[in-house]
Amino acid sequence: MTKPTISVLEVLLAATGDSPAWGLRICREADLGPGTVYPILNRLEDRGWITSRTEATPHPGRPPRLFYEFTGAGRVRATEALEARKARRSSMLRLAGGRG
Repeated sequence: MTKPTISVLEVLLAATGDSPAWGLRICREADLGPGTVYPILNRLEDRGWITSRTEATPHPGRPPRLFYEFTGAGRVRATEALEARKARRSSMLRLAGGRG
């Protein structure tokens, strides 16, 4: 799993119903450009990890945002993937003599 994908997953995991994730917010919080974020979102949606929905009441002067949220299985997979990565990193740090 790439670092940009991990960053996108972390932003999506932090999103809530009161503070949903949308494309440009994900770009800003993950510190990635739209040319990186939107393909990741498309892949996650194609794999069934996330769903998207259009903003019900858009603000005047701009198009409605597309909100992204995990499916039940997608949240589990994302959490497992991030935990596995964290465990691998800790293991590598211990092998290198660092703190893990």
